[in-house]
Amino acid sequence: MFYYLFDFLDKQFDVPGAGVFQYISFRAAMALIVSLLISLVFGKRIINLLHRKQVGETVRDLGLTGQLEKKGTPTMGGLIILSAIVVPTLLFAKLHNVYIILLLLSTVWLGAIGFLDDYIKVFKKNKAGLAGKFKVLGQIGIGLIVGITLYCNDEVVVKEKVQASTTVEVVNGTQQISQLAKYSPDETKSMKTTIPFVKNNEFDYSSVLSFLGDNYKDWAWLIFIPFVILIVTAVSNGANITDGIDGLATGTSAIIGVVLGILAYVSGNMVFADYLNIMYIPNSGELVIFIAAFVGACVGFLWYNSFPAQVFMGDTGSLALGGIIAVFAIAIRKELLIPILCGVFLVENLSVMMQVAYFKRMKKKFGIEYARENRLLKMAPLHHHYQKLGMHESKIVSRFWIIGIMLAVLTIVTLKLR
Repeated sequence: MFYYLFDFLDKQFDVPGAGVFQYISFRAAMALIVSLLISLVFGKRIINLLHRKQVGETVRDLGLTGQLEKKGTPTMGGLIILSAIVVPTLLFAKLHNVYIILLLLSTVWLGAIGFLDDYIKVFKKNKAGLAGKFKVLGQIGIGLIVGITLYCNDEVVVKEKVQASTTVEVVNGTQQISQLAKYSPDETKSMKTTIPFVKNNEFDYSSVLSFLGDNYKDWAWLIFIPFVILIVTAVSNGANITDGIDGLATGTSAIIGVVLGILAYVSGNMVFADYLNIMYIPNSGELVIFIAAFVGACVGFLWYNSFPAQVFMGDTGSLALGGIIAVFAIAIRKELLIPILCGVFLVENLSVMMQVAYFKRMKKKFGIEYARENRLLKMAPLHHHYQKLGMHESKIVSRFWIIGIMLAVLTIVTLKLR
């Protein structure tokens, strides 16, 4: 909203300083600050409200150190995160931007699914919460909307490189050769995305259907839309599973958010996109404002969610965090980097799948008692395995964060590592 207000003031009345709102960097910084303030200032009020409403976590005795002490800690704290993302975005982003609209819709949609799940658990006293099939149906729904929009909307375009001009300079007696790519003046629809570790680092979804003949590109949606649904569902569930100990999902999401912000900025800037030899995506730079609010919300929430947690985000926050990361990565065409960037989420997801698969195999082969006594992990997901081994949860969180930072750096490095 402020963008439109100050743009009007700048053009109509030439108000000094109003033009600063044209800069993405300024608006991103303001979104980050406001997001932090909302999390810190209003977060405490929301926690007190949750206390008064007796919105406490129900904890089962799983034999984990310190687990029972968490009983009664307010949950549904994801409301703090959601408000700290949505409000700054509405204030500082260009609201007519298709990418911003998609991210806001995804945030509210998945937050509503998580809120309904938490509501059933807390107020209806049903520990199972929202049935899994309805959660998945909701995730498929938003994935379908995102996929169709990105495929069909005329504003979702790229600029293709058409040629590169070579310049030769002599600096201190040394010849330096540089190339500047030229982009097509026309914006084109494309199903290309960035693929890591490959010299020509672009993959076209439609190429999978090349066997269909000359018009195979018209059928790219058959690959793209189901893939979007898969990514949104997988990453959303991955964040949900990771949210098991104080600060783990929140801190990991903040690290991922910083990298996504960098990728969005360079993808939306022709100079940086040329230097890194990645696709230039017009208007995607606006997403930096959204992700700045996202990072601010996560960091601000950590003030209350770090050990010992004063509030849990619940599914209200965790489903939304994962979904936001997935949709954001797809929007800037970096979704194939998710297995690296979201490696912590991936491993947590895989640990549960492997535990279940191994248990079923052992049960079938040797019986239920043997399967119970010889599990693959002490407990799934992976962070609980380390708790069972006696490691303090603060140490587990810190080490997972370190791994997350290493994966974040590797993700950025892949842009030049081919």
